[in-house]
Amino acid sequence: MAASSPAHAHVKWFAPYIVGAPPQPIAATLTNLWFWTGIALVLVFFLVTRAIEKSSAGETILSGMDRITDPLWNCLDNFVRVVIAAFFVAIFAVGGVYLTPDLKTPAEWVSWTQLLIAGLIFSRKTQPLAALGIIGLWLLALRDYDVFHLLDYLALGVGVAAYLVLEASSNPEWRKHRFEALRWGVAIALMWSSLEKFAYPDWFYPLVEEKPFLTFGMPRDVFIPMAGVAEFTMGFGLIWTPLVRRLSAIALFVIFNAAVYPFGRTDLIGHALIMAIIVAIAADHTREVHFLPAVKRRLAGVPAGLAAALVIFVTGYWGLHIAIYGIEGNTGTASGERLTHTPNPEHPHGMHGATATAASAATAEAAYRAAMDRMHGPMMQGIANVDPDQAFVLGMIPHHQGAVDMAEIVLKFGKDARNQHLAREIIDAQKREIGEMREWLKQKNIPQP
Repeated sequence: MAASSPAHAHVKWFAPYIVGAPPQPIAATLTNLWFWTGIALVLVFFLVTRAIEKSSAGETILSGMDRITDPLWNCLDNFVRVVIAAFFVAIFAVGGVYLTPDLKTPAEWVSWTQLLIAGLIFSRKTQPLAALGIIGLWLLALRDYDVFHLLDYLALGVGVAAYLVLEASSNPEWRKHRFEALRWGVAIALMWSSLEKFAYPDWFYPLVEEKPFLTFGMPRDVFIPMAGVAEFTMGFGLIWTPLVRRLSAIALFVIFNAAVYPFGRTDLIGHALIMAIIVAIAADHTREVHFLPAVKRRLAGVPAGLAAALVIFVTGYWGLHIAIYGIEGNTGTASGERLTHTPNPEHPHGMHGATATAASAATAEAAYRAAMDRMHGPMMQGIANVDPDQAFVLGMIPHHQGAVDMAEIVLKFGKDARNQHLAREIIDAQKREIGEMREWLKQKNIPQP
């Protein structure tokens, strides 16, 4: 418990990202000492847990957990359905998103569809329609977003939809697998998304700089791979034997809850569904092991199963990325800032204009030149206005944005601590003044640049 990793939400909630960018070679992870240290520690935990589970103490522990969670277990279906409905009411209230705050849409009718899905969940006759609606929202998001990005949400969405269909079934043989569908959905989602910490560790750097307490004082390049191992292996644990999966669920619940306070309500809404399913897994009294039971019951099955999971997911992640984008990747042209969590104005770390170029630029010089090229045209157009007051504001907004872009570039490429501090002060001041100038334009009914 003392050495447990701090909470991490999905990285794309907090940092800019380009899904098509080439991932870090897998060899960099396979030669990372801290990756293997994390794997070794988790294997010890799993093996000890399995050894206890196979002994007479195992059933005693599980029975004790059953007694504690009996009140929830006796109404677990109601709990899961209420949370699913509450989640869709919450994203309806947020508005302008498909399934999470990460997937934005201007279509107002999508929000009303989410409210309809919430209403359909409370009757078994209409639960399959709610499941169809969830899959439909995923397909709509697929139309607007990169397919590789949407794979992060596929397993969870399918798992929830499958639960609603199975829970409504009158066939007891089908219905008994409803919680298993949820477990597999969350497990696959966690294992897949955890690979970002190995493929794109730089996505985490702004988050670690903004909230250094997350690492508990560990160097970022030590913490990030070990955090990735923790997320992958705890996800793997959800599909293993009863004691392993319940302890993994408890650990994940603590981790996800710890993220709520520092990251706020948006994080709670975005991860509420996963957190509720994790609670359901911890409260699940079933002892059945349906997939490869003989392997899971053996101690040797733990390292074999974990190794197989790593091979399958790593091959799938890197292989699919190459199949979609090619070996060199494809950064494309940024169509806007891809962030889900609104950046803290005191610690901005989003991609703005030239900073998006900086993320893929080979050198700081290339990024600075792109920032200046981006600034020059709008600034010259602004100062050409015949009204000197309007010319001042319309010219200064792109000028200030250019300063912000340069400051963010030095945060990416620079190393000097004083420059880093100065850059953050420039960003704070220039953004505040941009806001004041935009407010002036709004009061004067002048079109925004």
